[in-house]
Amino acid sequence: MGAMIKHIDIKGVQIPVVFEEQKSLPILNLQLVFQNSGYIQDKNKSGLASLSSKLLNEGTKELGATKFAEKLDENAISLSASTGFETFVIELSSLKEESQKGIELLNSLLKSPNFTQNTLDKLKTMQTGSLKRKENDFDYVSQNQLKSLLFRGTALENAASGTIESISKIELKDIENFISQIVCLENLIIVAGGDFDLKEFENLVKPLLETLNVGKKIELEKINFTSKKEEKTLIKQTEQAYIYFGSSFNVDSKDEENYKAKVASFILGGSGFGSRLMEEIRVKRGLAYSAYGSISINKSHSYFNGYLQTKNETASEAEKLVSQIVAEFVNKGVTKEELDAAKNFLTGSEPLRNETLSQRLNRAFTLYYRGLSPDYSEKELEKIQNLKLDDLNKYIKSHNEINNLTFSIVRK
Repeated sequence: MGAMIKHIDIKGVQIPVVFEEQKSLPILNLQLVFQNSGYIQDKNKSGLASLSSKLLNEGTKELGATKFAEKLDENAISLSASTGFETFVIELSSLKEESQKGIELLNSLLKSPNFTQNTLDKLKTMQTGSLKRKENDFDYVSQNQLKSLLFRGTALENAASGTIESISKIELKDIENFISQIVCLENLIIVAGGDFDLKEFENLVKPLLETLNVGKKIELEKINFTSKKEEKTLIKQTEQAYIYFGSSFNVDSKDEENYKAKVASFILGGSGFGSRLMEEIRVKRGLAYSAYGSISINKSHSYFNGYLQTKNETASEAEKLVSQIVAEFVNKGVTKEELDAAKNFLTGSEPLRNETLSQRLNRAFTLYYRGLSPDYSEKELEKIQNLKLDDLNKYIKSHNEINNLTFSIVRK
């Protein structure tokens, strides 16, 4: 059938529901997506959203983590919370025959999370241990160093998992306040599918939704930044140089020309072998095992970013080469052969991106969340197929800001 957008009225709030009925499997897949509620809301408490989601995975106050997990396992129910930059998500999946039990367990979790000091202390210890181990994960270190440079002074500056210092300062009341603020009807988008018709699904979830507070809608904060040509190198005992790079890419998530960015991104660095970065850096010069770059377009921000690993002694050469490749890409654009190859792949692989219920629901949610029409993907493919070389190269040339590359390097 394909996913559809409906609304459920709860306490006078129209809750958007991204829904697809699928009779082939007797399952329920439910996501409660609280928008504008990810680690963009950490403010001066870096790691708060991440720690809050982990606490919701610790069961109820009455049962505790172990007994709650046993209840889930007994009924083959999966229930978890996670956070992104813009969203806080609670996901439930089960067989249809256990869906009522799953909703009841989710309801009990939201009514009485395991907000205890012992639980928080355990999670903080685990998070601190994880962060200490990541001090020697130089991909992680270089990537976060890039974020701190590229997004300086914005909510994207800090890592989602926080720092050892910031985690130590988070208190139980911070998590209680965070959860009570974001988990509310005004912030909610429901994404669901399975062996239910819409009326059945409404009857199943209404009792759960009616226990949530109306709350106050959190407005999305736009992340405005301008990249600069700069570099920061961190010296570590490592056999490889870890090079991450990024720059501004000034577009809006609803821009009608974003299909051109998708094609340009694929050709420059997103297609693996055959992309400019991979061909010039690995194939022709053997400077790296892999080299990638992509344009990321989000509701709150958009930017270009990429990475590679190379030998310590060739780090400077690789960095200069990335800048040269990007500059030439902007100035001269792409070839007809590159455009044709991109068209063939992007249109030919489309069915693979739309095979499963989860893929279709995620796509439908993303389109709705960004304010795009449900048939946007089909229109985008048609535009890509009809894209002319001159139009693409004019578009690429108009985004000269991509040349202002910021580099983060960890090397010996």
